[in-house]
Amino acid sequence: MTAIEIRDLAKSFGSVKAVDGVSFTVEAGSVTGYLGPNGAGKTTTLRCLLGLVTPDSGEALVDGRRYVTLPQPVTEVGAVLEATSFHPGRTALDHLRILCAAAGLPDERASESLAMVGLADVADKRVGGFSLGMRQRLALSSALLGRPKIFILDEPANGLDPAGIEWLRGFLRHLAHDQGAAVLVSSHVLAEVEQTVDNVVIIAKGRLVRQGSLAELTTNGDSAIRIRASDAATLAPALEAAGAAVERVEDGLLRVRGMDATSVGQIALDQRVVLTEVTQERSDLQKVFLELTGER
Repeated sequence: MTAIEIRDLAKSFGSVKAVDGVSFTVEAGSVTGYLGPNGAGKTTTLRCLLGLVTPDSGEALVDGRRYVTLPQPVTEVGAVLEATSFHPGRTALDHLRILCAAAGLPDERASESLAMVGLADVADKRVGGFSLGMRQRLALSSALLGRPKIFILDEPANGLDPAGIEWLRGFLRHLAHDQGAAVLVSSHVLAEVEQTVDNVVIIAKGRLVRQGSLAELTTNGDSAIRIRASDAATLAPALEAAGAAVERVEDGLLRVRGMDATSVGQIALDQRVVLTEVTQERSDLQKVFLELTGER
C-alpha cells in the first residue's frame, strides 16, 4: 500500500531549481531512505510534503491526500524536520503536554511517548539542559503523540551517540516492520542508512537519479557470487560450460559472475559438489551514492 507519493514535484526559489520533477513512492511497512548531497532538494521535498512550502507544480501526497487537507494530521503523520523548536525553560513533559493540548490528545500520551524514546527518566528536566541527541529523541517523541502510521523524519540520527544510533535503527524498523508504518528518512549518514532502510531514493541537484530497494542499488549486473566448494576443480568447469565467468581465488574458493545463486546451487547439486559458502558480493552504498550523484 502506497502511503507517500511524490508526483513530478517541482519548486524553485528565484532562479534556483530546488526540486525539479521528482517522483517516488513510500510503501507502508517499509523504511525508505531519502538521500542526496547538501543542497540536493531533500528538505524542500519534505517541506512540500508537509504543506510548509507550496510547490510550483506536481503533487506531494500522504495517504492519497495533501497534508493540509487532513482533518487531524497529528494522528496520521508524525513529522520531525528539526530538533530546535523547544522552549529551553520548559520540561520535556510540559513541552509534549502543550502539543497534546493543541492537537486535542489526552495528556497521558506525553508520558507514553517519552517512555518510547527512552526519556522517561528526564521527563521533569528542562529542555535547555538537553544534549543534541536528547533533543532529537524529544523531537521524535512529539511525532509519536498521535500514534500515526506515516513518519517523515529529517536527519533523525543527527547528534545521537553510537548507542543512540543503534537504538534509532531498531526503533524505525520496529515501526515499519512490526507496526506496519511507512517511514521516510532523510539522511546523509550513509553507513547508518545502509543498516536501517529497505528502499532508497537518491536525488542530486533537485533531480531524481535512482529509486529502488537497497539490494537492487548495491547489487549490479557485474556483481559476483563468492562460493566455497568441496570440489572446486569439478565445479568451476561446469559453471563455465553453463556460461558463467569463474575466477579461482584460492583453494576451494571461487568468484562467479554472470549467474545467480540459485543456478550456481543447482549446478553444484548436479555435480554432487557440497557448497559451504554462498555469498552475494554487494557494492558499498556510499560508493553507489557518490557515483550516482557525481560527488566522487
